[in-house]
Amino acid sequence: MSSASASPITVDFMSRFTASEQFDKVFREGMGLVEETANYLDGPGRQDARLLDRHGAVAYATESMRLTTRLMQLASWLLLQRAIGAGEMNQDDVRKERHRISLSDIGRGKPLNGAEQLPPALNDIVERSLSLHQRVLKFDAMLNIQAKADVGAPAPSPVSTQLDRLAAVFGARS
Repeated sequence: MSSASASPITVDFMSRFTASEQFDKVFREGMGLVEETANYLDGPGRQDARLLDRHGAVAYATESMRLTTRLMQLASWLLLQRAIGAGEMNQDDVRKERHRISLSDIGRGKPLNGAEQLPPALNDIVERSLSLHQRVLKFDAMLNIQAKADVGAPAPSPVSTQLDRLAAVFGARS
């Protein structure tokens, strides 16, 4: 094997990822879910909320706030990735914007008193947003590993990655 064939080939993973069908599908799903949620909460959700007792109304308000926060963070992440992939942002802008997006704090919250009264339509949207959140977390982890590799930082060990995942699942923070 010659030294020319052994040299590493740099691949612009971000551009390839954001131009992929997989990213496009997740992007459309995320933006569609934002629109669907807004339509539900401003329309049928208002009528559904009026049918709830006090505990159910508080659970509805809390869950809808969690949902909208989650979706805004996910939409921000999706839009940021698309802008990065299109070359619309420099590295300083990217760093600033990434610090404004927090994907780790938007998962399923603590169980709510009155949650059993939540309308099925709201529960369906919440579950789909949580599923989208999990996929975005996986994409974000892949992109972070790639970004570290691009600047010469060592990729995290597989054991460390698994421990981080376990800590996330059990709510532990390091």
